[in-house]
Amino acid sequence: MAINVQGLTKRFGNQIAVDRLSFSVKPGAILGFLVPSGAGRGTTMKMLCGFMVPTGGSASVNGYDIVEQSLEVRKNIGYLPENNPLYDDMYVKEYLEFVAGIHGLKNATERIREVVAITGLDKEQHKLISALSKGYRQRVGLAQAIIHDPDILILDEPTSGLDMNQLAGIRQLIKDMGKEKIVIFSSHIMQEVQALCHRVLIINDGKLVADDSIEMLQSRHSGTTKVLVEFEDENFHVKDFKDIAGITSCIKEGNRLVFVCNSQKDIKPEIFKTAVASGLTIVEMKSEKMNIESIFRTLTNQEGV
Repeated sequence: MAINVQGLTKRFGNQIAVDRLSFSVKPGAILGFLVPSGAGRGTTMKMLCGFMVPTGGSASVNGYDIVEQSLEVRKNIGYLPENNPLYDDMYVKEYLEFVAGIHGLKNATERIREVVAITGLDKEQHKLISALSKGYRQRVGLAQAIIHDPDILILDEPTSGLDMNQLAGIRQLIKDMGKEKIVIFSSHIMQEVQALCHRVLIINDGKLVADDSIEMLQSRHSGTTKVLVEFEDENFHVKDFKDIAGITSCIKEGNRLVFVCNSQKDIKPEIFKTAVASGLTIVEMKSEKMNIESIFRTLTNQEGV
């Protein structure tokens, strides 16, 4: 049971969505797939599921080639896409019966009962899908992804729309499945990545920029500090601060600048001097150690000085 990706590439005209991506995954660990919006996350997932043909490179799922044996690949994968397409005019149980039929499950009734229970759909199974909240729609999407008990799960934003009570149950379900299956998990909520994933891939502009455990990524950035500076208004430019020594990146967020510094020297006095020289008023300035969100933003920063 494994996923192997070698030089996977996808072009749309002159645009390169996925650029020579290589990695491998084995069971027993949940892989966090972290990619900025519009930077190749969905494209990569669709190629791995056999729904999109790559321009170059190769990938195999459980030994099946994603191009030459795409039907076998789909049999081995449970996929929950970000937009979670469902048949709104079907009842929940009816929809799961339909999906079970597509997979040709012999024990469909028993398996539907199991999946309904573990995804918490007991009270909702006789409702129309159109009548469900976003959180319960996510549960239905997860139920269809696991109904055929696949070896591999690819989950794109699976916890979107869940309240805190729902979140705990689904999070535990994903953790339990990750002990025996390959789980690729994508989320924009970094707390979820921190809570669930043993290893993360970070992609920027279609290229792999990090592949390691969360602990190792944090260790590598342990000497890195983030400085957040809030100004009175938005009338400033990132380039005004480019000459400050030790700054590796800087992102503008409205009336705030987020600096990343790998120097042991405190850069706050230099930021203050530069702000005063530029006629800017600082409302607040503070330092933070790097967490997984800060690391992700740093590695995918396209607005740096």
